[in-house]
Amino acid sequence: MENQITIYIAGDSTAASKLPEKRPETGWGEAFQAYFKEDVRIENCAINGRSTKSFINEGHLARIENSIQPGDFLIIQFGHNDQKIEDPERGTLPYGDYQDNLGQFIQVAYRKNANPLLLTSVTRRKFEEDKIDHMSVGDFPQAMIHFAGKYHVPVLDIHKITTEFMGKIGNEESKKYYLHLPPGQSENYPEGIIDNTHFNEHGAKMVAQLIIEAIQQSDLPLRNLLK
Repeated sequence: MENQITIYIAGDSTAASKLPEKRPETGWGEAFQAYFKEDVRIENCAINGRSTKSFINEGHLARIENSIQPGDFLIIQFGHNDQKIEDPERGTLPYGDYQDNLGQFIQVAYRKNANPLLLTSVTRRKFEEDKIDHMSVGDFPQAMIHFAGKYHVPVLDIHKITTEFMGKIGNEESKKYYLHLPPGQSENYPEGIIDNTHFNEHGAKMVAQLIIEAIQQSDLPLRNLLK
């Protein structure tokens, strides 16, 4: 399609498309296409376990640079694995190499005359009694907002939005959005699983919807591509 616009998603497992053996785990990027016009293509390049550092070092950003076209969009959301500072392959410092790495993503978009959009990390489901922890992804959301302000890059605070959403529905109800399975319910997780980072299909759809609502309420050009 000649005038087709592609939206690239660079991120980690919270956004990534999942293999059949991981279901019902679902990334929010999988639910994104439904909200956009027919001539808009979603290229979900998010990969499980990646940080800004490992995504760049493994050549995934370079692959995006090779294919992204003028007028396309590059959505960037990392933080969960950057937080793993004990892992030299992935860990970054929020106000250090994390921001430097974000700069590399932005430069790729600008070099190719594409449109970058930063999204702060989706929240983890981390409650202390009945209060959700606003620091579940450490300083990375604030570091991204700081970077965006300094370099005048569009940013949506999805961490704040998802934290408020999960905090409002509460500790027990929020389990329905994450990968929580009792033993025997899923062939992929015969012994059950309690995962407070990754979403099930219901959760991924809800996060995608929250991101879309934030785009709708913004003045970003991406808004014009929605159905």
